[in-house]
Amino acid sequence: MAYVVASACIDVKDGACLKVCPVDCIYMGGRTVYIQPDECIDCALCVSVCPVDAIYADDELPEHEKPFTAINREFFAAAVTGWGSPGAASPTYTTDQDHPAVVVFPKRSANAL
Repeated sequence: MAYVVASACIDVKDGACLKVCPVDCIYMGGRTVYIQPDECIDCALCVSVCPVDAIYADDELPEHEKPFTAINREFFAAAVTGWGSPGAASPTYTTDQDHPAVVVFPKRSANAL
């Protein structure tokens, strides 16, 4: 099991999850953050601090959020960042890129946040 960042994070990127992750497996994209599933140790600290309830265990995702399991994994693949499993988030592994499904996700207004 790994944790997955779902749609509620898009255009929010609060960052509290990055601060508490003991293995730095949460990476900053353009409009959202992504959890590298092979690096996640399933500690759930990120879940406890997420202000918008955007993080779920992969086997507990609501039906409409299930595509985010693949979105998080594919973000690290060759078609998006090509990072694979970098081993820890750092300034080197920060980007303005997003998974194609996030790119086309409707933008949230500042009032909606």
